[in-house]
Amino acid sequence: MNKDLPAEAIAEQIRQACIKAAQEGFMDASMSGLCTEGAMEAAISAMQSLDLEKVLRLNS
Repeated sequence: MNKDLPAEAIAEQIRQACIKAAQEGFMDASMSGLCTEGAMEAAISAMQSLDLEKVLRLNS
């Protein structure tokens, strides 16, 4: 992790990764035929399983 990045930049990296994970999880679930509620649960699950250390390593 790049300790030179300000906290705001790190937080933004994490926010963008969460948004991407949620969008992909929702889209995958929707394409698999899940209802909106199920797709939303899949999106939340995708964010919960996000590897934050990997996100920070890739963006530092």
